[in-house]
Amino acid sequence: MTELTAPNLVASSTRSDRRRKLLQNLLRGERPYMLYIAFVVLLVVFSLSSPWFLSVDNFLNIGRQTTLVSIIAVGMTFVIIARQIDLSVASTLALSGMAAALAMSQINNSSIVGAAAGLGTGALVGLLNGILTTQLSIPSFLVTLGSLSMARGLAMMVTNTKPVIITNETYFAIFGEGSLLGIPVPIAWTLVAMIVGILLLHYNVFGRRIYAVGGNPTAALYSGINTKWVTTAAFVLTGALAGLAALVLSARSHAARPDVVQGMELDVIAAVILGGCSLFGGRGYILGTLFGSLIIGTLNNGLVLLGVSSPLQLVIKGAIIVAAVAFTKR
Repeated sequence: MTELTAPNLVASSTRSDRRRKLLQNLLRGERPYMLYIAFVVLLVVFSLSSPWFLSVDNFLNIGRQTTLVSIIAVGMTFVIIARQIDLSVASTLALSGMAAALAMSQINNSSIVGAAAGLGTGALVGLLNGILTTQLSIPSFLVTLGSLSMARGLAMMVTNTKPVIITNETYFAIFGEGSLLGIPVPIAWTLVAMIVGILLLHYNVFGRRIYAVGGNPTAALYSGINTKWVTTAAFVLTGALAGLAALVLSARSHAARPDVVQGMELDVIAAVILGGCSLFGGRGYILGTLFGSLIIGTLNNGLVLLGVSSPLQLVIKGAIIVAAVAFTKR
């Protein structure tokens, strides 16, 4: 029988406090606990509803389907924590894909040139968004709403709305169709983006500055943080990741099209908010963003397997997202 000494009493009290805090968080519906529970509930519901859901191939399919949203959502996490928004990510993806394809077609069909053009175009759009937002003090909602239209228009203008065919096999293998240690390349790139995002946000001074700028911009400014530079860097990161997503999509499609992924910015923002980010800034984490993206991907996949019509899928997905955010808000 364990003697109830003072250290034992303290340890027992600590464990009891932790269990009580966990239960309180669950009952209040606080993230991250409800996020994990929601994901598990989706898995259980769809596995009971469809015999094809619980299979390795289907889970890999979900991973591939969520690749674009997950990659861009990493950058969007930084932007939203910094108390900003980027509505232009889907159009940036389209423009970056066209830039990559055109660069390869003009310069020796080089995959390196194509990758540099795609990433550079995305980063450039992000830089313009950041500069206009910080230097001209224009709300990022309006800036990126404008760049959403301009980037999509440029993507259509450069080839007169025609797709650009890609024939580089190395490009396909690196970004779209190969595998790394048995992991499909698109999923591998998602993991790379997530790891880089975690290191930058949670284990780097840049991440601490992002939280400071989003939590209290005035206090961050007076503490010596260059808030304009930090905010602009968040937009550049998001644009570059949209460029990476463009490389993945164009490699999988063997072509770049100017009209792809229209409206995907809404799924990206929904994934980030579901993952625990506050639209008022100062709060969020990368792992939560990943789970938010997986919830949306799992929901899309499960509804398709159940044979739900596309219009009804939109209604159900929208209702679940609103309910989840409402239930888990603090």
